[in-house]
Amino acid sequence: MDASKRGIWNLTEKGLACDLQSFDPLATFREVSKAFREEKKERREQLSPVDEETEQEIEPSDYRSGLIDILRSLPPAGFERLCQRNLRESGFQQVVVTGRTGDGGIDGYGILEVHPLVSFNVLFQCKRYSGAVTPSQVREFRGAMGGRAVKGIILTTGTFTLEARKEARRDGVLPIELVNGDKLVKMFEQLQLGLRPKSTFEIDLNFFEEFKKG
Repeated sequence: MDASKRGIWNLTEKGLACDLQSFDPLATFREVSKAFREEKKERREQLSPVDEETEQEIEPSDYRSGLIDILRSLPPAGFERLCQRNLRESGFQQVVVTGRTGDGGIDGYGILEVHPLVSFNVLFQCKRYSGAVTPSQVREFRGAMGGRAVKGIILTTGTFTLEARKEARRDGVLPIELVNGDKLVKMFEQLQLGLRPKSTFEIDLNFFEEFKKG
């Protein structure tokens, strides 16, 4: 089985091909547990003392940089489809990736309904950047919109320069919403897209004070 989201399970291809009549859950659990312990032991034996120390210092927050690395490694079409999925999960309707060249950087469009009687068209652009988006790129995107929508969104794995942020909110022109790498990661966290949440505990020493009195 696999879980794409907490509390939502689905059968893998191996699970679908399983013969339920001869399936022994207890034996399978023992087999998987044994394999897990052996794999963990083997991995520990292969690590040098320095490697073990380095492994223990890895912070849970490293998943954020790992996620950004994955997003930047995706092909252009894959990143566009992932942004499409992100916008759909965020409440946008009829999100479509155009996939056309020569459209001034327009990668797709969607509809955002803020009320049953109020909705508006949104155009979006996806940039797999490690650097910063410039104000000229924001202006080019706005020009490509050509009045086809009342709002635009630029999603990037990089950042935006200060001038680009000013250009996006400049008075008298169509507003452009800017989603940088940090904000993009937060969207994935909130939607639990490609991320599986984990919880942990820390000891509350004050709680045990009264029980130390005997």
